[in-house]
Amino acid sequence: MKLSGKTVAVTGGGNGIGRELVLELLRRGARAAALDISQEGLDETKRLAGDAADRLSTHAVNIADRAAVEALPDAILAEHGQIDGVINCAGIIQPFVKVKDLDYAAIERVMNVNFWGVVHVTKTFLPHLLARPEAHVVNISSMGGFVPVPGQTIYGASKAAVKLFTEGLRSELADTGVRVTVVFPGAVATDITKNSGVEVANAQAASEQAKSFPTTSPTDAARIILDGMEADAYRVLVGKDAKMMDRLSRLSPEKAADIIYKQMKSLLAD
Repeated sequence: MKLSGKTVAVTGGGNGIGRELVLELLRRGARAAALDISQEGLDETKRLAGDAADRLSTHAVNIADRAAVEALPDAILAEHGQIDGVINCAGIIQPFVKVKDLDYAAIERVMNVNFWGVVHVTKTFLPHLLARPEAHVVNISSMGGFVPVPGQTIYGASKAAVKLFTEGLRSELADTGVRVTVVFPGAVATDITKNSGVEVANAQAASEQAKSFPTTSPTDAARIILDGMEADAYRVLVGKDAKMMDRLSRLSPEKAADIIYKQMKSLLAD
């Protein structure tokens, strides 16, 4: 689906990849509805939009709140008159601890945002997308959705759920005008740790570990994602690390898991 002239709703539009997706949509001639829990973040996205801000609306919402999400389409239609696409980008990580040390509140919070938030938004907007001549759903999973990351096991489970949800949705919509894409970013240089309210116990180790990871900029990630959207791609891999681990996890899942474990073990308490 070519994006010029289309209206696309983007969750997580107040920071990171989500913000860059909004700005890139505007550069491509689209209209955008930025959704985020942070009004401050949305205001900054609006400021960065500059002269294109007249094609951008902002909507402060907690996507884990189904009733709040269900009120969004009317607000977006009032601003733009149509909804042609949804990009589910909002997500949070868990504290860097093993499952045995993770409390249920943290587990439920991650699942409520990363999985149920995607379900809420997708189900709410789907009738409007099906009414359009062509439309598109893009759901952001993660490299952690196909290769295990110790210390982020619940996060990975939520993203694996997004993967299968999106792939099943694509099959269900195959005979409609709605295309579906699942995206697997590797390491992207965002503030997801801070925005998730997560503290890393071994901050020095985390800092050193971060330097060893090849990262993709949020701007490049947004461009890759929207290129895939416009090409109606089934799967989009973002970053050399995601591409490499995707290949390796198919050839030798155990070896892929061992490589990630060796990279992450210094962040995990016994």
